[in-house]
Amino acid sequence: MWQFCLSAWRSGFRSRSVHAILVLGVLLVGVAFLSASFSPRQPKTVALDVGLSGMRFSLVLFALFWVQELVGREVERRTVMYALSYPVSRGSYIIGRYLGILGLLALAALLLGMLLWLTTLSIGGEDYEQGFRLGLGWPFWITVFGVWVDAALVAAFALWIASLSTVPMLPVALGVAFAVAGKSLGAVIDYLARGADNDPDFVSRFNPLIESVQWVLPDMSRLDWRVWPMYELFPGFPAIGLGLLMAAGYAVVMLALAVITFSRREFS
Repeated sequence: MWQFCLSAWRSGFRSRSVHAILVLGVLLVGVAFLSASFSPRQPKTVALDVGLSGMRFSLVLFALFWVQELVGREVERRTVMYALSYPVSRGSYIIGRYLGILGLLALAALLLGMLLWLTTLSIGGEDYEQGFRLGLGWPFWITVFGVWVDAALVAAFALWIASLSTVPMLPVALGVAFAVAGKSLGAVIDYLARGADNDPDFVSRFNPLIESVQWVLPDMSRLDWRVWPMYELFPGFPAIGLGLLMAAGYAVVMLALAVITFSRREFS
């Protein structure tokens, strides 16, 4: 299993698509720096908000393209048969690849997080004090950890799709749809809970559907804790714990499905 993890690291660093996404992530942090000029009273808060959104977007792209490069493309080119020729189970291949992707995502989150942290500190100068104090210590890094967990969850789903797909870009396409739907679910639930702008017919029509969707789609907005470093509003240990438990449970289910599917798959 560990040899597949290490080979995932080596292949991930060599991927040209990943280099392009890394450049995109750096550019998004640059956009965060420029966005501070749109709010003369709270420039650091605006920059941090935009930067965290850019980091979430970049890490999801990292996760999807790493799954595509390290699993989907190997299956497409049949080079996976060389890996499976070793006296190890196919489940070890899937788990090893996933652990390698998690490590690569952790390194990307650390680098982008450090860049965003330095960028936010540099805005306004040392003598500038804005209305809201930022929590750039543990609150910031725990929020970055939530962004990493978010990307790890998307990677687990994409890995399951890659284990059964015969279409090269299907894991990326469905992974994007999964990420968008998961991140939007919380906002939709909140909108319906608030009465949908006093439209009871809308609530009665869509509320049963959303309640059913919640059983198969994780609410990934529970992993977004940016209000803590931005406004020092601690979301609470129960909220953080439930978000992590949801993500861990869903990822385990996706990995189990990936292992079962890949173990039963026939390669001609």
